[in-house]
Amino acid sequence: MWHTYIVKCADGTFYTGITTDVARRIDEHNTSPKSAKYTRGRRPVELVYFKKTKTKSAASKEEHRIKRLTRKEKTDFIQLAQPSRPRNKRPYRTSATGSNDERKR
Repeated sequence: MWHTYIVKCADGTFYTGITTDVARRIDEHNTSPKSAKYTRGRRPVELVYFKKTKTKSAASKEEHRIKRLTRKEKTDFIQLAQPSRPRNKRPYRTSATGSNDERKR
C-alpha cells in the first residue's frame, strides 16, 4: 500500500511526497538526516493530508497532480479533504485523570 501525503512546514509552506509508511516518513522529516532536503530546514512538519493508493504509480500520479496546484488550491483541497465536525457538537474534554468525559450541556 502506497500513500501520497502533504505536510505543512514550520514556515507555512507545504511539502508533498509518497511513502509506504506515513508515520515513519513524518518522523524522518522531523528528526532524521534521511528527510527531504526541503523539510530539513523547515522543521517541525505537521501531516495535513494523506491518501492511500494501491500502487506506487498511482501515488506518484496523485503527488504530481497535487504539486501542480497553486498554494490557494492546495489549502482549499486540504480543507475539503478533512472530515468536518458538526458545528453544534462539542469535543470531549480530557479530565485530569486522563479519561474522556462528555462535556455537560
